[in-house]
Amino acid sequence: MNLNAPAFSTFSHDGLSLSYLDEGNPAGDPVLLIHGFASSATVNWVHPGWVKTLGDAGYRVIAMDNRGHGGSDKPTDPDAYRPWVMAADSVALLDHLRIPAAHLFGYSMGARISVFAALNDPDRVRSLVLGGLGIGMTDGVGDWDPIADALLAPSLESVSHDRGRMFRAFADQTKSDKQALAACIRGSRDLVERSDMGKIDVPTLIGVGTKDDIAGSPQDLADLMPNATAFDIPGRDHMLAVGDRVFKKAVLEFYAAQA
Repeated sequence: MNLNAPAFSTFSHDGLSLSYLDEGNPAGDPVLLIHGFASSATVNWVHPGWVKTLGDAGYRVIAMDNRGHGGSDKPTDPDAYRPWVMAADSVALLDHLRIPAAHLFGYSMGARISVFAALNDPDRVRSLVLGGLGIGMTDGVGDWDPIADALLAPSLESVSHDRGRMFRAFADQTKSDKQALAACIRGSRDLVERSDMGKIDVPTLIGVGTKDDIAGSPQDLADLMPNATAFDIPGRDHMLAVGDRVFKKAVLEFYAAQA
């Protein structure tokens, strides 16, 4: 785990102030990292070592705190968190940094945001890494209303729903704005049509932990796409897969193949 958080900057989009980091090799191929629900750029990408790993490999590493998370503004309207709205934030960051196109790497909710970015602005996406979300991208990942309820509960002790407890404990640990997160989980669950997944032709790597009970099959999602490969992250669940060394090695090899 890398606990040395880099300096963050801010930019404005859609009336919000959004926080981001820009690290690694300024002349390297840009990789835009898009974190998962209830996380942040620091928790999802800095602490597990992704910013250092990609920077050491020569890439320019960019990561944003999604709206509602980290140091970014936190609206409480669920419609502010529709995945295409959040995807527009990511493309706006590329505009702000004057980057014509980047490799997009999203985890969980960030994977969904990355897919909407690839569908809406295909010229801005050089490749996709989708972590922590397989066929759940198109078929759903279960009932998330109990997570919103858990986030708004008086305390963790009053939450009995297992997945709700997991995300409430994570939100408490990261000192997140639980009102904003409840709005986010209610607004960000739009599914992607299977036919639309087939329209994404950039090289894609889909990595899911073998003990992940949220994501759904990575192979089933890859089978919908013309240029996608599924990757099993051995022995990891949804929370632990993101920082896995085997996953890092696979992603570096995937990026090297795009060079």
